[in-house]
Parts: sequence; C-alpha cells; structure tokens
Amino acid sequence: MLYVIQTALELGFMYALVAMALFLSYRILDIADLTTDSGFVLGAAVSVVVAAAGHPFLAVFAAIFAGACAGFVTAFLQTRLGVPSILAGIVTNTGLYTVNLMVMGWSSNVSLLKQATLFTMLRDTGIGGSWYKLILAAGVTVLAGVLLVWFLGTRLGLSIRATGDNTDMVRASSVNPVFTVTVGLCVSNALTALSGAVVGQYQKSADINSGTGIVVIGLACLIIGETVIGRRNIAVNAAAAVAGSIIYRFIYAVILKTSVVPIECLKLVTAVVVALAIASPALKEWGALKKRKMGAQQKGGR
Repeated sequence: MLYVIQTALELGFMYALVAMALFLSYRILDIADLTTDSGFVLGAAVSVVVAAAGHPFLAVFAAIFAGACAGFVTAFLQTRLGVPSILAGIVTNTGLYTVNLMVMGWSSNVSLLKQATLFTMLRDTGIGGSWYKLILAAGVTVLAGVLLVWFLGTRLGLSIRATGDNTDMVRASSVNPVFTVTVGLCVSNALTALSGAVVGQYQKSADINSGTGIVVIGLACLIIGETVIGRRNIAVNAAAAVAGSIIYRFIYAVILKTSVVPIECLKLVTAVVVALAIASPALKEWGALKKRKMGAQQKGGR
C-alpha cells in the first residue's frame, strides 16, 4: 500500500506540470492548445535521447527548449497566419508526430537501460532513501510552479494575463498581443515538455504514443484541483493544478489496486473520471439549484 501511495504521489507531481501548462494556455490565455499531446512526447523523446548520450541534466533543458519551439510554431500559425487556435494546435500536433519519430531515430520507442538519469544520480547520493524519486519529482514541480507564479507577476506576465481577459484593451495599452500570446504558448509548451522530460527519465523510456490523451487528463486534473481548492489568485490556482493531478493519480491507483473493475476497462474508467471532473462545476451548480428549489418548496408548503 505504501508503494501505491508513493507511486501516485510521484506521478501526480510529474504530470502536474501539464495541468499548470493548461492553466496558462486555457485559463489565462483562453486558448484551447491541442499541441499538448505531441509536446509531451517531444519532451520525453528529447530528454531520453540526450540522456542516453550521457547528459541527463542537459536533457531537461533541451526538452524545455524543444517544447518552447513547438509552442512558437502554434503561436505563429495562430497569430501570423490567422489559423484558429484549435486548428493551429492540431496542425502542430500532427506535424510533431514525425518530428518525434525523427528525434527517436525513426523508432517508435527508445530506452535508457543501464544509462544514468537524474533519478539514478540522486539515488546514488543516498539522499531521501527510498523516497528519492518523490523528492526529485516534487522538487522539479514546486520549482516550476514558483517560477510560473513569479513570471505571471512580472510586467510581461501581467500583460499575458490581460491578453486573455481583453485583447483590445491590451492593444490599446500599446502592448502587442501577438507577442504576449507567443510568449504564453512558448512557456505553456515548455512546461508540458518538462513534464515529458521528467517522466521519460523516470520511466527510462519514451514512446511515440505516450502522450495520447494527455491534454484531456491534464484538463481534468486542473478542474479537479479548482473544484477542491477553488480559484482565487495565481498561487492558489497553481497549487490547485498540483493538487488535482495528485488526486487524479490516487483515484487511478485505487482502481488499479482494488481491482474494482477489470484492467481491460481502465480506458473506460479514465473516460468516466475525466468526464465527471470536467462536468463537476456544472453538476455542483445543478445540485445547489435543486437544493434551493427544495428549500423554497418546503417553505411554501408551511
């Protein structure tokens, strides 16, 4: 049971980076960026390939840069060529499939067997004992979250936040919304690639299909966290993304551990959990409305 909790926490922290990326693109910029699925694979592929060459630290920064480049392409299609945001993400997502195969040497998967990773290097130091993976995963995510909150509090970050609220107001304030959208999408996809980079070194492998459905799961994690913690300021929203990811992973782990449903039905269970998470705000509002109606009927009957 302890192993299940430990694994759920590790995966929760690592995939929380995707939820934070979607918080930036979906919540702040109000852009449905579908680059996420292939951007995650791009981060994992670059990280594993560079780490296999003997540079696990450099691998993480190379993955972040690659993710930012993917975000730039999506932003360029949207802002310069007039492609709608959803279609721009789909186009980039489709093109990245070939790019990811190219990065992995035209193979559908690559591995890091008997190669050093950030996790094995931390394990060799003896820090954290059996919890070294959790320490590293949590450390990377917390650091990324702190930097994201700090960045969104800067002048550029405030401009990005304003762009999502009112583009015309930003343009009237002599701020170029094309620039703010581009920076926002670059940062968002860099976070997604960072998640893929850490997961790739954690699993010691990268697979061309490992990013399938990541955007939906990340969005579900974000909404779960916002439902539990709420939406107030940027710091709380970033914390909600992390909390939602951990809660989602715990739900998934419980289903696997208890065998409530056959393992063949896990995809269906995931779809149900995601649907309920996304619909939770509407369900909560519907429940409150029914409660008020029942209260009004009871008062009227007296």
